[in-house]
Amino acid sequence: MSRILFRIFLLCICILPTVSSYSQNNGAYGSFSPYSIYGIGNITKEGTAYNRSMGGVGIANRSKRFINIVNPASLTARDSLSFMADFGLSESNTVYRQNVGGSRLTSGNNTFNIHDFVISFPIYKSSAFMVGITPFSDIGYEFSSIVTDQDIIGNTGNIAFNNYGEGSIYQLFAGGAVTFWRRLSLGAEFIYYFGSLDKVYNMAFEDDSYRSVNNGYNLLLRGYTGKFGLQYEQPLGNSISLTVGATYRLKTNVKGRLTDYSYANTSEITDTLRNDVAVLKAGDGIKFGDEFGVGVSLKGGDKWSAEINYLMSDWRNSGMENREGFSASGSSVFTSSVSHSVRAGFEIVPNRNDIRYYLRRCAYRAGAYYDTSYYLFDGNVVNSFGITLGVTLPVFRWYNGITVGVDFGQRGSLRNGMVRERYVSFSVGFNIHDLWFQKPRYN
Repeated sequence: MSRILFRIFLLCICILPTVSSYSQNNGAYGSFSPYSIYGIGNITKEGTAYNRSMGGVGIANRSKRFINIVNPASLTARDSLSFMADFGLSESNTVYRQNVGGSRLTSGNNTFNIHDFVISFPIYKSSAFMVGITPFSDIGYEFSSIVTDQDIIGNTGNIAFNNYGEGSIYQLFAGGAVTFWRRLSLGAEFIYYFGSLDKVYNMAFEDDSYRSVNNGYNLLLRGYTGKFGLQYEQPLGNSISLTVGATYRLKTNVKGRLTDYSYANTSEITDTLRNDVAVLKAGDGIKFGDEFGVGVSLKGGDKWSAEINYLMSDWRNSGMENREGFSASGSSVFTSSVSHSVRAGFEIVPNRNDIRYYLRRCAYRAGAYYDTSYYLFDGNVVNSFGITLGVTLPVFRWYNGITVGVDFGQRGSLRNGMVRERYVSFSVGFNIHDLWFQKPRYN
């Protein structure tokens, strides 16, 4: 690798533990949403900062400048000797509102976390390989209440209830692709899921003579699955090409361990009321849904591209509704469902070869999306929609660059007792590119 690439790679390795330490010490979450109390939390939108700045598209995208992890078949769209890496960070700011008893409750939160780390390189002629890690789902919520009604608390004094959850499921993946007849690309990907989720329900009495109670569930989950993709590129003349793509991810049988615990605490003593450990096996009925996606894109040489995607994921047989630790406690009813997503994005570069004006060499993007969640809240669809903007700033030579994206969106609504989330999310991706195995022309 060149010295520039080596220095950037070392910088990414140094940043990784620093950001992780910051998140742990400051109580940060991969995401923060009251809806993440159900199941395995919020499903993370797939893709690097490059994909996210275009509304999340990528099924029909073929770019030699970026690693497109949405469709493994896109790996072959590259220079034959190129090594690429992508390191991404994300930050989100959200305002929550809910109508309760004629009044409107408002709160806010922000999160900061690492989003992805991926490397990709060629194998032989028209084939390529990638390996990386990125979040699959996140849990992050916290809410509390104090009961002061004398008819309820009697002589115990005020009772404080505090519920919170945290944790993430990550996906470690490795995939490869090959191109046939210069136009048809096929890809396959192995995915390994792993992570820990905690859901805690605490009760504390104002009177110290009563013991506080700490209840919760700890879920250690793992599983593996496969994802397949294809892309077909058809030239249309005048440097314009049409690409159609499709992806399919298999269902996942989840394994792991579920711990259901309850402790009674005083200032000096902790008594175990319950500590039940259940082993989750592949045949126990807990599943991650499969996912099918299709996409179409138009590309005008190296100047512009436009794409639209549709995805559907079936979680109706997830088995989470009736399983403790996955289902939510309280009066609200969550039901596994089928999620849908429509995404569109556009990219334009004024002049990649402009040697006078730097901003003309930048890639500018915009996108929009509409998603529905994999569950229903009291029979209501939990949808999200938004617009995205982004830019890639070229750095040094080749295709090195820094991608910055912003997402303005809304999730949920104020109807039927739901919570409305309005957020502004930022993503930053470091795109690293170099050419390997070059023979020097001069010694």
